[in-house]
Amino acid sequence: MMSEQNKPLTDWIGSQEIREETISEFPAQAAAAMLDLDGRPMTHGNPLPPLWHWFYFLPQAARSQIDHDGHPKRGGFFPPVKLPRRMFAGARTRFIRPLTIGEAATREGEILAVKEKSGKAGKLVFVTVRYRIRQGDEIRIEEEQDIVYKEPGPRIPEPVPLPSLPAAPDGAWVEEVTPDTVLLFRFSALTFNAHRIHYDRPYAFQEEGYPGLVVHGPLTAVMLAGLTERHNPDRRIAEFSFQGRAPLFDLHPFRLMGRPEGDAVALEAQGPDGKTTMQATAVLG
Repeated sequence: MMSEQNKPLTDWIGSQEIREETISEFPAQAAAAMLDLDGRPMTHGNPLPPLWHWFYFLPQAARSQIDHDGHPKRGGFFPPVKLPRRMFAGARTRFIRPLTIGEAATREGEILAVKEKSGKAGKLVFVTVRYRIRQGDEIRIEEEQDIVYKEPGPRIPEPVPLPSLPAAPDGAWVEEVTPDTVLLFRFSALTFNAHRIHYDRPYAFQEEGYPGLVVHGPLTAVMLAGLTERHNPDRRIAEFSFQGRAPLFDLHPFRLMGRPEGDAVALEAQGPDGKTTMQATAVLG
């Protein structure tokens, strides 16, 4: 019998998993505290903010099943890709109806695609997974996530901050974020993410070649969705997509920016050097 490690990665296409969980109050309340939000009830019967489903249905690998980098060991639902670096690179999410806090939910996952590529960055494997989250018999959220695995790359230099970032376009919303170790620790804890690049500075620098602790891509996406909500309190986000382009670090403040374009909002995060690190689009319902 062929071992899991020796099977073609494409054998995982169609792999499925089903998870059941109550959308309980605590993760939402803790996330609100982490993001300094107040005045919005995170209690039974209220809607869960967009993208906050990432605080639920978390991997629960035993400590003995955690790999060197802090991620769960390879295999199971996801293909056992041998490349050492992995990241949540992007997603496309449709919010059919908000999840309700306090009610049971079911998440159905399926691997849609596994693609191996080679380029300037070396070998890459792209895994696309679709999730559908239901409450009752109704699909509330449908999402496709892109997980990227890659070879080790060259050391990444510390970004050189500009004296001042370029002026934002007319009508744009702008917020500055100062990341710190407490914010990164809390987000790692709320997502049960033990990847060491977010809290272990020696590991991040010596093993993975980063100049500082890495700001979670999903954290940046959650903040961009929050920026959209604050400027559109009477409308809901019906769709949200994002793509990470470069890492952010805890070394300097970074900027969130949104530009309304009719029923859509063009969003981005900018590093201290003015470069775009994430692009996103929100469609308002």
